[in-house]
Amino acid sequence: MVEIGKINKLEIAREVPFGVYLNGLELGEMLMPQKFLTPGLQIGDFVDVLVYKDSEDRLVATTEKPYALAGEFALLKAVEVNNTGAFFDLGLPKHLLVPYREQKIRIEEGNLYIVHIYLDVESKRLAGSTKLDKYLDNVPPDYEVGQEVDLLICSKTDIGYKAIINNTHWGLLFANEVFTNIKRGNKIKGYIKTIREDEKIDLTLQKGGFADIDNLAKNILQKLEQNEGFLAVNDKTSADEISKIFGVSKKNFKKSIGSLYKNRLITIEEDGIRIAKK
Repeated sequence: MVEIGKINKLEIAREVPFGVYLNGLELGEMLMPQKFLTPGLQIGDFVDVLVYKDSEDRLVATTEKPYALAGEFALLKAVEVNNTGAFFDLGLPKHLLVPYREQKIRIEEGNLYIVHIYLDVESKRLAGSTKLDKYLDNVPPDYEVGQEVDLLICSKTDIGYKAIINNTHWGLLFANEVFTNIKRGNKIKGYIKTIREDEKIDLTLQKGGFADIDNLAKNILQKLEQNEGFLAVNDKTSADEISKIFGVSKKNFKKSIGSLYKNRLITIEEDGIRIAKK
């Protein structure tokens, strides 16, 4: 089944002077213009393409990658506002329409907004919405604590950052547990920290457990080697300074240098840590 607004693997059915027609199965043949053809492709080969409707309402295929596919969210720029709605740059020749009925607040040209991309059932065209809640938390969360997930950072609050998890649920990153610079629109990896009784989800950017501590220990040793075997940090160093240097909490830093000390890989001194003499 061919899905409009998503990446499909389609077969080249025939060639024409201005491109090729792909076998769109139940949707029929669709044009992929010459400029998207890779040298060497021939009839019978399969190509990964995005299928969508162009400005003349024809189904076309492209190897261009949009900023997001149908069912996903992205930070997009509004490039035009008219009587029909707001149009956003999706990274394709045709801009994405967000109708007025799908605008949570009135959109202003030139501004950036988090937009949900969806396939309009009637027109079979890609459309967008800034009414994010309408498309999130519609199914019970089915995650495991510690599970790696894809995050889209949406907004900063008094206590942290709201993020969309796997294009499906809302989650929260607490500010005091974020040790790197993140901003709205960033797509990053994160981990499920807690699923509360009310099904709200807390997130973390630290994998946690021994694996994370081991990676931090490797980082500490690497920085020691780069600084002639000594760093002016230890368990008395401020949490802010540790965060600036290693991007982790002081708690994890202390665990890690403790592990390195027990394994006789470092010595802890009054003014810092040093690689142990072999």
